[in-house]
Amino acid sequence: MRKFINFITLFLFAGALCTAQVPQMQQQAPPPPPPPDTKPASTNIVGAEYPRIDAQRRAYFRLRAPEAQSIVVSLGNTALTKGEDGYWTGVTAPLDPGFHYYTIRINGVDVADPNSETFFGSGKVMSGIEVPEEGVDFYDIKKVPHGNIVSFWYYAESTGEHRQAFVYTPPDYNKDISKRYPVLYLQHGMGEDRRAWANQGKTNFILDNLIAEGKAKPMIVVMEDGGIAAGMRAARPQGAGAPGARPAPGAPGQAQPQQTQTARPAQGQPQGAGQAQRPGQGPGGMPSFWDGFGSVLIKDLIPAIDASFRTLTNRENRALAGLSLGGTQTYQITQANLDKFANIGIFSAPFGFPGVETGYNGLLSKPDEFAKLVKVFYISMGSKEGPNTGRSIHEQLEKAGVKHVYYEAPGTAHEFQTWRKSLHGFAQLLFKN
Repeated sequence: MRKFINFITLFLFAGALCTAQVPQMQQQAPPPPPPPDTKPASTNIVGAEYPRIDAQRRAYFRLRAPEAQSIVVSLGNTALTKGEDGYWTGVTAPLDPGFHYYTIRINGVDVADPNSETFFGSGKVMSGIEVPEEGVDFYDIKKVPHGNIVSFWYYAESTGEHRQAFVYTPPDYNKDISKRYPVLYLQHGMGEDRRAWANQGKTNFILDNLIAEGKAKPMIVVMEDGGIAAGMRAARPQGAGAPGARPAPGAPGQAQPQQTQTARPAQGQPQGAGQAQRPGQGPGGMPSFWDGFGSVLIKDLIPAIDASFRTLTNRENRALAGLSLGGTQTYQITQANLDKFANIGIFSAPFGFPGVETGYNGLLSKPDEFAKLVKVFYISMGSKEGPNTGRSIHEQLEKAGVKHVYYEAPGTAHEFQTWRKSLHGFAQLLFKN
């Protein structure tokens, strides 16, 4: 018993000694309450209170970096101010509604915001922030039946590589295993990859909501990598590919000369100098870096999708659409493979329109014949973009009497808010009897 008491005494003494030698942790003051009328951005990681959005669409930032000398948020180049507690705070000017990429520049080095989810854009992983648009909810998650986005790996015989696509299947896909579905192949833009439409574009929620409302036919959507992310990195050495860079004007075979873009810098999907190249005319007359995807799509991806999913395989039940440079790819691929696609969507393509006289093997100059083959020819852009991404094309088609649908998203630029609205409109027109 005495040994046990001595052990307890020694243990308590040692504990008291350790307590005396280790200074007590200073209690930090509780963080200040968040600014009134603000909410955490929906793109924050779970539990992160910042960045926050207010009713004026301004973004509030609060980051702890006691050793930093300067912190700037790329959204409007907003400089943050350091407090005595080591937290840096600041607020942006009002932002346009929709999705915006951004980085945090700490002591001159761009990094992703640790409080934000990350997204692949501009050829790298970046932070992103979602700014709500009042009265617009067609891409929100709602209490409706939901489809699935699955990862689909296949082997491309034409290139000898394993490739990945993301495939949306509609809500009832697994209920009736005898039913087959039409397919939309949906391409991203410069500096992005197969993840863009699923993550930034919210494709699944757009389709879920449309199908639930009876406004769109249930369809499969295939989102693959168009091979145009690497082009932005290759074009970057002399500052090309930086946010706000614009493609050079001009497009092969235009009936009218293109005019210089005058819209403000792109918010959503920055463009790279590689887009100054013309389709199929890279350096030294070699094919452009984005040309290879067309062969993969036709020879490998479509057969793999048809073999693995319950698809309707005729051209009337197949569509191809793309945003920005993905729209340019759509022009190229559908012209060369009109036997495969009866539905075409061009969202803010910076160039690639083949011209009325020569486009689609001369069919654009024969409007009646073109209308028999192409069920939906959809051209769209944001109202803050330059006219060559859509409006001037629409005017040429209208003058030539070519049947098409033109949509101009009000108040948006070269960004995902434009392309979400474009997909929303395009999907409602597809695969109608």
